[in-house]
Amino acid sequence: MTTEPPEEALYRSPFVTRWASRAMLENWGDLKKFRTWRRLWIALAEAQRELGLDISEEQILELREHRDDINFEVAAEKEREVRHDVMAHVYAYGQQCPRARAIIHLGATSAFVGDNTDLILIRDGLKLLLPPLAAAGRNLVEFARRCRDLPCLAYTHFQPAQLTTVGKRACLWLADLLQAIDALAGRVEDMPFRGAKGTTGTQASYLALFDGDHGKVEELDRLVAAKMSFHRVFPVTGQTYPRMLDYRVLSTLGELAIACSKMATDIRLLAGLKELEEPFGRKQVGSSAMAYKRNPMRCERMASLSRFLLNNVQNAAFTAAEQWLERTLDDSAIRRLSLAEGFLAADSIARLAANVTGGLVVNERVIERRLRAELPFMATENILMAAVKAGGDRQALHERIRRHAMAANERVKSGDGENDLLERIRQDEAFAAVHESLAGLVRPEAFVGRAPEQVDEFLREVAEPALAELPTADEADAEPRV
Repeated sequence: MTTEPPEEALYRSPFVTRWASRAMLENWGDLKKFRTWRRLWIALAEAQRELGLDISEEQILELREHRDDINFEVAAEKEREVRHDVMAHVYAYGQQCPRARAIIHLGATSAFVGDNTDLILIRDGLKLLLPPLAAAGRNLVEFARRCRDLPCLAYTHFQPAQLTTVGKRACLWLADLLQAIDALAGRVEDMPFRGAKGTTGTQASYLALFDGDHGKVEELDRLVAAKMSFHRVFPVTGQTYPRMLDYRVLSTLGELAIACSKMATDIRLLAGLKELEEPFGRKQVGSSAMAYKRNPMRCERMASLSRFLLNNVQNAAFTAAEQWLERTLDDSAIRRLSLAEGFLAADSIARLAANVTGGLVVNERVIERRLRAELPFMATENILMAAVKAGGDRQALHERIRRHAMAANERVKSGDGENDLLERIRQDEAFAAVHESLAGLVRPEAFVGRAPEQVDEFLREVAEPALAELPTADEADAEPRV
């Protein structure tokens, strides 16, 4: 006699156990899927009745009465027999609705419930992503405003370059995020419905039901879509809606992944420099061996899941490219994975982004020390120009400052790490004319250009208007589960 292993012995997706929100998990769960199938069958029957088919109000009421109480066991048993999920659920629904059994799924093909449900889940999933992304955007607005004029080293090739401000750098992350949000919102507004298209997309079955009345068939398509809150339908389909849409949707989720991964990677680099840190719990453990560590685990997870999501975009591309004529079934298994897990990954990333941006820690003294170590080199041109204006010989001064810079650089690399370039210039009588003004020539604020003003303008003119109409996230839902 064998016993079933406990649940803990079976593999479960980390999206379920560790990362994704309950709302997104429910969106792609079986209960919502099969309840949506029944909503679609009801909408089809209602529209057919309104257009004159012999369907009674009593039958519609019976369908509505059992819309939500899915008899999973009956459907599962039937599917083992017929090997067809849609027919199994038609049978199960019919058992609960004996008076309406004859008109369930009337004139429809499996794609009527399967594809239209996917489009509803995609649209609802996109809507679920907007609140945490908007929260991340609003967090970055506040962070950028708070740090608008805090000077820091900018980096190109991860080498110290000129200066920027912490707030200006945050605006770069925010600009990417806003593009992703705009793309997601646009997908929600533009989402088409497959509608009632029949077996190969010709609507032949519906035309037969309505005795050749093309106008009623067109109206059926529109009515069913309207009942499911879609304002437009695909003008033409095969048996399924064009799989190009899946690619466009997952590509849009990929934009989210790109924006969040770029931000997470930057924060990880800055954490290594100890300039900026993600939130760190009071009892959080950074390493099982090195007790002092504060690993940027949330940003690392964000980057990791973004990589997964970006690779998933290819699944939709290959699926769309390899469809045969009006339909082939090699899209079915992979879409069960790529759509649901694409949205679960995007949800996990968006919630991490909201959490991280809401608790960024700026280590201003570390930033200042690193800035002071590099700024004298960057200020050499300003010092040179000031000395020339005071009557010095440009070529002679250039050679002297070059030698001082080389000596200071060598000390930074092989000595005590202290950049003594300014002190060397103070001791050089050739620069006597600028000794008194030297401190003013190396003020960090003088090297950030228009960064603070750019922050103000970007937040006022771009970010705040874009975020104003977006929904507010539940703060508790932004906390990572693990």
